[in-house]
Amino acid sequence: MKTLIEGFKKFQSEVFSAKRELFTRLARDQHPRALFITCSDSRIDPSMLTQTDPGELFILRNAGNLVPPYGSQIGGTTATIEYAIGVLGVRNVILCGHTDCGVVKAILEPDKVADLPSVKEWLLQAEATRRVIKENYSHLKGEELLIATIQENVRMQLTHLWTHPLVASKLRSGSIELHGWVYSIHTGHMWAYDHKEDRFVSLLEFQS
Repeated sequence: MKTLIEGFKKFQSEVFSAKRELFTRLARDQHPRALFITCSDSRIDPSMLTQTDPGELFILRNAGNLVPPYGSQIGGTTATIEYAIGVLGVRNVILCGHTDCGVVKAILEPDKVADLPSVKEWLLQAEATRRVIKENYSHLKGEELLIATIQENVRMQLTHLWTHPLVASKLRSGSIELHGWVYSIHTGHMWAYDHKEDRFVSLLEFQS
């Protein structure tokens, strides 16, 4: 805790004072550029990855960057998506998975969370991902299987987003875009899902 408290003291004395105008403006209102849905993993920092300031990203985090299909589980994830789109009017939704994801590993090996009943129940939101992997990727093993599962999970959660009424309505009118990303913790690389090509490509080369 000492490190965290000292960090806050530095923020207040150096960072806040240097960006006082920004924080004064943010105290009045917020107009984020995007809703950024990602994992709770401590190694993922959306603002660092995108080099954005406070107020630019509306961030939603949960274990495994999962999006329950609309109506299956009304909770914080669903409410956050609804608020971001319906109230804040975000025009982009980024769903970002990552390598070495513990939830994805649990999709492949559910026995690892056998003693964690809440995690087991939460993983039901990834049942479609598990089924897709089981029926289409039985030829893969090890790291290749893990990467395929991470990517398929991002694709499946984008599909779940479509079931949310506000998302579906905004997509139909062309006033919102969905983006699927996968971040490599080891290399710092980012892949983006190309809807037209139906594959992941380097974000450095990605054409939206």
